Amino acid sequence: MTVRAGEAFETGRAVSDVEALLVAPVPTSGPTTGEGDPVTGEWSATGGAGFRIVPLWESEDLVGVYAPEWNEAEEAAEAYLARLVAELDRRWGAHRRVSMRVPLFRKLAGEPMPALFQALCDADCLGDLTVWGPVSADRRWVAVSVNQCDGDAPMIMTAVVSDRPITELDDQPTV
Repeated sequence: MTVRAGEAFETGRAVSDVEALLVAPVPTSGPTTGEGDPVTGEWSATGGAGFRIVPLWESEDLVGVYAPEWNEAEEAAEAYLARLVAELDRRWGAHRRVSMRVPLFRKLAGEPMPALFQALCDADCLGDLTVWGPVSADRRWVAVSVNQCDGDAPMIMTAVVSDRPITELDDQPTV
């Protein structure tokens, strides 16, 4: 599913990946495009006007896994995210949450939304975002999340960098 399949989670590597993403270029305009490994086609990044999204970690496939093992896999993913968030909080101060509830409902209704949220929905990255920002001299925002797109899919932790504020969407789309 992602280029991170099969890798063990390491907080230090995840922090390093987030820091590298923070200083890497982001598209200033243009369409949203996904990138994949040229050999396997596994997702490696998505970029669009003002943002870039990358996978940080992917759990084992959960096909045929049921409680309590499924619960343990979910708890492990949440614990990995908590460790990453604690380290980023130490570096950048307290985070805030941005819910993906409104973007999910807009996706289901076919309603418009900002390109970043559309890209997250299109990649099935529907976990609530833990956000810091701005955190750099060029006023970039960072977000991380973990989620699972369906009951058998692996858990995926993602990171986002944006040159625009990452804020909660209103319940009503703007026209």
